[in-house]
Amino acid sequence: MAQNNSMEEFEALLNESFEIDTPSEGSVVKGRVIAVEAGQAIIDVGYKMEGRVDLKEFANPGEAPEIGVGDEVEVYLRNVENARGEAVISREMARREEAWDRLEKAYADEERVEGAIFGRVKGGFTVDLGGAVAFLPGSQVDVRPVRDAGPLMGLKQPFQILKMDRRRGNIVVSRRAILEESRAEQRAEVIGNLHEGQAVDGVVKNITEYGAFVDLGGVDGLLHVTDMAWRRVNHPSEILSIGETVKVQVIKINKETHRISLGMKQLQDDPWDTVTVKYPLDSVHTGRVTNITDYGAFVELEPGVEGLVHVSEMSWTKKNVHPGKIVSTSQEVEVMVLEIDEAKRRVSLGLKQTMRNPWEVFAETHPEGTEVEGEVKNITEFGLFVGLEGDIDGMVHLSDLTWEGRGEDVIGDYRKGDVVKAKVLEVDTDKERISLSIKALDGDPFAEAVGGVKRGSVITVNVTKIEDGGIEVEYEGMKSFIRRSDLSRDRSEQRPERFQPGDKVDVRVTNIDPKTRRLGLSIKAREIAEEKEAVQQYGSSDSGASLGDILGAALKGGDDE
Repeated sequence: MAQNNSMEEFEALLNESFEIDTPSEGSVVKGRVIAVEAGQAIIDVGYKMEGRVDLKEFANPGEAPEIGVGDEVEVYLRNVENARGEAVISREMARREEAWDRLEKAYADEERVEGAIFGRVKGGFTVDLGGAVAFLPGSQVDVRPVRDAGPLMGLKQPFQILKMDRRRGNIVVSRRAILEESRAEQRAEVIGNLHEGQAVDGVVKNITEYGAFVDLGGVDGLLHVTDMAWRRVNHPSEILSIGETVKVQVIKINKETHRISLGMKQLQDDPWDTVTVKYPLDSVHTGRVTNITDYGAFVELEPGVEGLVHVSEMSWTKKNVHPGKIVSTSQEVEVMVLEIDEAKRRVSLGLKQTMRNPWEVFAETHPEGTEVEGEVKNITEFGLFVGLEGDIDGMVHLSDLTWEGRGEDVIGDYRKGDVVKAKVLEVDTDKERISLSIKALDGDPFAEAVGGVKRGSVITVNVTKIEDGGIEVEYEGMKSFIRRSDLSRDRSEQRPERFQPGDKVDVRVTNIDPKTRRLGLSIKAREIAEEKEAVQQYGSSDSGASLGDILGAALKGGDDE
């Protein structure tokens, strides 16, 4: 009986020792390295069980394995025995289990974890967190897009766990969160040491169309393009390059958003302080065209001082032309200062004022009566426009086209491009108008015909036509009309039919009208004038002589002569 009890106790102790020494599959056990051969470590995990583990499982990404005989390590027991009678163990799986325990605790406590980026996958990178592999999205690598992640590969650095699922084996980490946290702390410290108006050195980090971001030692400030220089800057890259160290002034600090506005031109003298002295009104200067718009062109007088040449001040003659057809960008031009507004920092310039008024020049070189020649530029209902010297036009009115007939009837004989000659009638420099005459080239036949005729003169005319209201007569080729009432002093003789075409008649000139080109003629006026003259010479009021006697004497005296 006692023997049976001792056997049962021995069996119980043996089973207990099996339970203590024999590890269960799927657990992490401790073992000792007993040999290293053929790229593997042979590990004794107890209870006369040995297993093999590839040496690479003992190495961190990018590092050589550090393992030697006698080292104690933890491994994951997958199977107690395989076909060769060896235990199937894994160091990598043991590290993973250990890492998951550690990472879950860090995730719960919102603590940082250390890891190393060791691979690139779609959408991001893989990170070794000391046994567990995590996914690092591309957007979580840095605060700004990273073009080359090479320098970050294999480098041990802190990460923040964003999400993890042990059952699915998913871990998502962020490097950006760590950087933003440290940047926030650094920003607060740097901003605390800055004040508005302070001049500091910074490094250009990034350039955009509207400005550049400058690193002030952990915090970025915006240097707007308008604050880079007093002159016009079309793009920041004209004066800045990435990586360049620049001296800037702190213009404004927003304590809430931690935004910093910077300026470079504020450290330079303002050219506007001396504008009125350097550029007095009506002075002429050479400048460079920097920008062209629909309403004019901007001309730089010096860096930081620009003036506008309005389209109306660009040319004496080109009134409705786009400024881009008169000047071009970067062209050097001479301009006159017309007005300065210091409050609005504006300078009004004139381009045409540096050149003489072409109408004044024309008036000096082409006085009235000068003969000119030009091309017909335009034909309107009231006349012709003729191109003249100095790129200006003169106008020939309908009334100045011909002496005979109407201008409306002869203007159709002209075409654009015809070269015509004309005489200058008038130049109005204020209204920029030049009046020309084509008919004046031939002289005025009316003026020539009546050149020696004065009002009151008696001339001999030829009767050319008989009408009910009077007779048409001709003098030196000029037609005139004598009304019925002017045909005789006596009413009974005021009959047109008593005259015949071809008759010569003496008439008195009563009017000379150059505008209508007509002579006022009267037989009646001649008779009355002759009567008065006879009375003065041959009779008096008290002689008692009759009118017939006086006229007879006058006529006789005329015959005697």
